[in-house]
Amino acid sequence: MSLWNISFAGCGFRSIYYLGALSCILERAPQLLCGASKIGGASSGCLVAAALTMCADVLTMAKEARKHTLGVFHPTFSLLRTVQASLLEKLPEDAHLRASGKLCVSLTRLADGKNVLVSEFDSREELIQVLMCSCFFPVYCGFVPPSYRGVHYMDGALSNNMPLFEQRNTITMAPFSGESDICPTEGTFNFFEVHYGNVSIQVNTGNVHRVCTSFLPPGLEICHHGYMDALRFLRERGELLHLHPPHN
Repeated sequence: MSLWNISFAGCGFRSIYYLGALSCILERAPQLLCGASKIGGASSGCLVAAALTMCADVLTMAKEARKHTLGVFHPTFSLLRTVQASLLEKLPEDAHLRASGKLCVSLTRLADGKNVLVSEFDSREELIQVLMCSCFFPVYCGFVPPSYRGVHYMDGALSNNMPLFEQRNTITMAPFSGESDICPTEGTFNFFEVHYGNVSIQVNTGNVHRVCTSFLPPGLEICHHGYMDALRFLRERGELLHLHPPHN
């Protein structure tokens, strides 16, 4: 590959899956991440796209939610407030300069439901606003959507859950079994396949469970699943042989 993109589908707390997948790639083929032309994401996936180290913060949010009896539905737990606090703490002052031209965030315009892709950011605050907009899932995250440049937006996954998907050189990741490059496998038995926001999702018992639990903090074994799925992708593409010698 000469020029390629990477795209992360939105998936709620199941984005912890990306922590394992990225750990594998960083360990065995870091050039895939460092050399990517554009990195896109929607909803929770845009946090991973904004800064790969943000995976650790997704992990922190999941642990925080699990402290409450009702998890993310506990009245004292605010997902967006936690995301915002993490971004304010972790993003460097020049984050908008680093992100402009490389980060691609999917938003859904509240007024008409149309998709908007944002890849230029005038300030660090504006970058945070865009990320907050893409993560806002109605009702689950509240009733008043955030705004960006005076326009209200909501979860980017509702209109385009895999930005850059249309470009053939994009490496796609999703924690649902389907046609994404890095994703779980379920064997051969599937009822049928559906497409949601450019993400192919097989209809099977495994995915039904994954979708239904996307808004609840999962167990940390999902990190191992992400690691193994990424390892399978690298082996199938031959990256282990060309970019990094395989481990014994």
